[in-house]
Amino acid sequence: MSLSFPIEMAARCVINGGVIAYPTEGVFGLGCLPENEFAVERILAIKGRDASKGIILIAAEVTQLERWIAPTKMEAQRLHSATDYPTTWIVTAESTTPAWLTGGRDTLAVRISNHPVVMQLCNTIGEALVSTSANRSGRPPARSALAARKCLGSQVDQVIGGALGQATGPSEIRVAHSDQVLRPRA
Repeated sequence: MSLSFPIEMAARCVINGGVIAYPTEGVFGLGCLPENEFAVERILAIKGRDASKGIILIAAEVTQLERWIAPTKMEAQRLHSATDYPTTWIVTAESTTPAWLTGGRDTLAVRISNHPVVMQLCNTIGEALVSTSANRSGRPPARSALAARKCLGSQVDQVIGGALGQATGPSEIRVAHSDQVLRPRA
């Protein structure tokens, strides 16, 4: 398999239930459609990640997250606030958001990305994507398409090539209602 795919091919793969690896702000991510339980379970199996940890959704704009979240006023303000580094926010989940995304909690981790590949991909698909680092749990995340392919092999359907953003690692994670930092920026 090639290491680089056009956005349209990757979008088609995801729409058809596939799992892809793609560049984000600081690391390569693994993604699929959030409503596809089988694809999310595949990602968790690839990573060796416990489903109770929940998963991040990434989007080009807040409207792509609306079906999954029900943020309070404070959470919405924080979600809409611009930061100079990638920030994943823990916000109140919509009551219908499945446990395979929330890990069984009433919250969901979400991020609005300004990374061009992420934005193109989400806008082509027309919705948010699952986004978790492209690596096996406990191992360093992939920082190139080649590293993602070497680490994950044929378990990933497609790898989108491209440069990472300016971040030096995974996004910071903050609880939106309190602004508490759960994972500091790299």
